[in-house]
Amino acid sequence: MGSERVEMRKRQMQVHQEAAASVLQARHRMGNTPTNASNACCFCWCCCCSCSCLTVRSEDETIQRSTFERRTEGTNNCEESPKPTLEDASSWPMSFEKVMKSAAGRGCFRQFLRTEFSEENMMFWFACEELKKETNKTVVEEKVRQIYEDFISILSPKEVSLDSRVREVINRNMLEPTSHTFDDAQQQIYTLMQRDSYPRYMNSTAYTDLLKSLEEPPPEP
Repeated sequence: MGSERVEMRKRQMQVHQEAAASVLQARHRMGNTPTNASNACCFCWCCCCSCSCLTVRSEDETIQRSTFERRTEGTNNCEESPKPTLEDASSWPMSFEKVMKSAAGRGCFRQFLRTEFSEENMMFWFACEELKKETNKTVVEEKVRQIYEDFISILSPKEVSLDSRVREVINRNMLEPTSHTFDDAQQQIYTLMQRDSYPRYMNSTAYTDLLKSLEEPPPEP
């Protein structure tokens, strides 16, 4: 039953997208394509489903998105994060904030989340941090759409767990996307990691082994 619902939603989204594409193509042939067509979007939620109707993006937006995705993937790669020092890693049990303020801490914690199949929480948090640094309105709107598709849509394999109140906030914010569209959602995911995953990481063999490896003296030349 669940799989049938998902397939139905996918078909509905495909129909909406094809219809939007046809309208834009017709307007383009008539020389009447609206200048803000690439930014138009609508979202709706209910208690059991989520759907989106997105207009066809311009070639520039597609290039812009692919560039952003490559940059984000590179920055988010755990293996590329700096190796922590013993002093840094030893401070992480003091508070979750210590972990999140350390680039090495975020990398190691994300590796742990990956083993628990909840890596998307850190990815979403980081994407929101990157969004808040952006000031260009067009880029902000594109990043907001991307974050929604990657982490909010129930059709995404990386969907994060948010309650109905926060989804309603997102619904309102999507009417006028800004760099703070997902602030409430980001805070909820931060709290979830702090209360749920962080204590397990501090008591895990992954963290214990990390400390041991940092305490070991370097090999003699």
